[in-house]
Amino acid sequence: MEEMKGKYLNPKADLTFKKVFGEHEDLVMSLLNALLPLDEGKRIEHVEYLTPEMVPENPGKKNSVVDVRCRETGGRHFIVEMQMNWNNEFQQRVILNASKAVVKQLGTSEDYSLLQPVYSLNLINDVGFDAGPDEFYHDYAIVNMEHSDRIIEGLRFVFVELPKFKPQTIKERKMAVLWLRFLTEIDRDTVEIPAELLENPETSKALKILEKSAYNEEELRAYEYYWDAVYNERGAIRHGFKQGLAQGMAQGMAQGMAQGIEQGMAQGIEQGKLDTARKLKSMNVMTVEQIAEATGLAAETVNSL
Repeated sequence: MEEMKGKYLNPKADLTFKKVFGEHEDLVMSLLNALLPLDEGKRIEHVEYLTPEMVPENPGKKNSVVDVRCRETGGRHFIVEMQMNWNNEFQQRVILNASKAVVKQLGTSEDYSLLQPVYSLNLINDVGFDAGPDEFYHDYAIVNMEHSDRIIEGLRFVFVELPKFKPQTIKERKMAVLWLRFLTEIDRDTVEIPAELLENPETSKALKILEKSAYNEEELRAYEYYWDAVYNERGAIRHGFKQGLAQGMAQGMAQGMAQGIEQGMAQGIEQGKLDTARKLKSMNVMTVEQIAEATGLAAETVNSL
């Protein structure tokens, strides 16, 4: 479990992230304005929260839950996710949830012209993109392959790799720097807060929400269980990678090194996911659907463990 030494909790935990950005419209609005690629003059002025549960119209389709979901009054829709460990399924889940946010806007008889753009902001406490060490901000849109300035509006995906963030890379965007510093510099050991975060009204308010004294025993226990699950998953992924590499090298002697390593790693990582799911299920602090989302396994597989 994460030992809590300082005055504050880590803002990246599920509990704290949702308290800061899922219960305070002004703070999530500030975060979105700071980190999304919004055109000049199109800043978000007011938002209302929507249910984070993305229930499909067809009961046979996949259900999912996002961290924060909100809508600009009469306009754009926003999804905010905090992902601790990168896995390949996360990117697919992001696409699915953003697509659901588009589909859920219209009733059966409503006109397509009523559709509003959906922005998906994904903060990742891991390195998940094969990019340079300074490339932490990844902005995706639907573009023409030959003329990238021609964009089909409606879906926008932003991924931010927090471990790669360095304040000097985006000096001209003050609020973006402050929010990213808030997410990367505040943790269980924080005793002294940077003056810039205390002086800014939004980050100062967010810091107050993170104070340990504001949480009851049950919430603190859930917070500790969350970090236990994160570290277990990370360990399982590493174990799966090492196990897969070893299996792959052994298989490679007989069937070709490259193919053997690929197959062995896949088997090891899959085993790591199963081990993580069993651990989370035994803790009894997450639903089957949440465990499936966290590990990338099917809900039926989690149910059968």
